[in-house]
Amino acid sequence: MIAWAITDKGLARRENQDSFHLEVSHAVTQAVCVVCDGMGGAKSGNVASQMAAGVFMDEMRVLAKPGMSQKGIRGALAGAVAAANRSVFIKAQSGAAYYGMGTTLVGAAVSKNAALVVNVGDSRAYLIDSDGIEQVTRDHSLVEDLILRGEITREEAKAHPSKNLITRALGTEEAVIPDLFSVDLKDGDFLLLCTDGLTNVVDDQEILFEVLHGGDPNSCCERLKNLANDRGGPDNITIVLIHI
Repeated sequence: MIAWAITDKGLARRENQDSFHLEVSHAVTQAVCVVCDGMGGAKSGNVASQMAAGVFMDEMRVLAKPGMSQKGIRGALAGAVAAANRSVFIKAQSGAAYYGMGTTLVGAAVSKNAALVVNVGDSRAYLIDSDGIEQVTRDHSLVEDLILRGEITREEAKAHPSKNLITRALGTEEAVIPDLFSVDLKDGDFLLLCTDGLTNVVDDQEILFEVLHGGDPNSCCERLKNLANDRGGPDNITIVLIHI
């Protein structure tokens, strides 16, 4: 298993409010990673994403035990998200500078044959293999809800004025309910986690091409980041790529 990661502030933002952690050869699984996209103002967005990503990883080191079942790892992921949410929520109540802050989170515990993925918000996980690209997570966003209700198409969602409004985030409420997904893996598969700084300007088929056919896998994250910046880099960009 090989993994790469990159984060970049893009071309339009003053600072990078994304955060990530990646740990390969974790004690229980072969890799654990998390990507967060902060919100709530210049300083507090940074604080929210860094805190959430750090607490999530710290909790996974404590909660994920050797020999743990898939059910146990799911519980560890849910517990890590709950701890991250509590930390951000408490900080958000600590002063006016932090009021209203929050963050998305997408995380994964990856072994040779399977990945367990957890998400809150609109940062995403994708499975990429020889058959194509599949979005594992479902965005917690207004436009995704409109799509599911049949009120707009996916194409219309790209230009919708409320496309950046998310319906679920860490730190905005005392408790949050994450979504959990199980993904079967085989040799040669890729798992990609990213923030919407990538997916808002680079479509799924372009991501698929760069991962499978764009060149050396070691430079794939850099190529995807550059592609987003070539489209104006309107947001922070964070990508974690794991090759099974």
